Amino acid sequence: METYFESGIGTEIKMPCQNQQLNNNDRQEHAAMSSTKQVRFASCGNSVLTESNRDAEVAETCENVFNSELQRQIGSQLKLLPLNDQIRELQTIIRDKSTSRGDFVFCADRLIRLVVEEGLNQLPYSECTVTTPTGHKYDGVKFEKGNCGVSIMRSGEAMEQGLRDCCRSIRIGKILIQSDEDTQKAKVYYAKFPPDISRRKVLLMYPILSTGNTVIEAVRVLTEHGLQPKHIILLSLFSTPHGAKSIIQEFPEITILTTEVHPVAPTHFGQRVSLRMECIIFVWEEESSSHMPAC
Repeated sequence: METYFESGIGTEIKMPCQNQQLNNNDRQEHAAMSSTKQVRFASCGNSVLTESNRDAEVAETCENVFNSELQRQIGSQLKLLPLNDQIRELQTIIRDKSTSRGDFVFCADRLIRLVVEEGLNQLPYSECTVTTPTGHKYDGVKFEKGNCGVSIMRSGEAMEQGLRDCCRSIRIGKILIQSDEDTQKAKVYYAKFPPDISRRKVLLMYPILSTGNTVIEAVRVLTEHGLQPKHIILLSLFSTPHGAKSIIQEFPEITILTTEVHPVAPTHFGQRVSLRMECIIFVWEEESSSHMPAC
């Protein structure tokens, strides 16, 4: 029996010598490996193309065409994270109804971190020169001052930790908006922002865009505080075409950053993280009350 590795895959396959025959176990093992779906990798060399690969590539092509057409309709204000297998897996786990709560929160945090990182890339930088420990000069960049985050309670608070992990000292405001069950009209119940928010660049955090009504009302409140829509970057995980279009039509200068635009949004997101958000809100209220002056 001779052993070799199939090119580009790294799978060990046993091949019979000329005077040997495959037994039943070998046939079953060989058939199982042949039917296994192979993961797609970007490669400049030769690649093995299976039927599953072709179906995946066709689906990905259709999705790219859909996203390109949607971006053409909405404009450059809608920005999608470049899709790869890592992001697709996170989206799949979050949408899967059988996903445990622990896995759901873990994957949601990972996806939030990717969105936040890309959102920071949209903020203005300035060039700077620093001195290295060896005494050399290094030309780099640094954030311009005047950035802050605003989370739309409660699901938006799930994105706060991801922002703080990237910007430890960033200030974060909060706004509570709830929709009427009958009219679906959004109503503001609470809002607290940094006093100089009109001069800042704002990362508005809201994970699921369904109708867009909540975000539109939040942006209205921010504009009432003197903030220009062009200084708002909306960070979202999932969006519907209707939600994205509604926001851009109301505020054409706002920037929307999301991982996916799909007709069906995972609206269960808020329910899956509701218990965690209640704990966060309790701690935040306790900390806020501890800093208030005594009566």
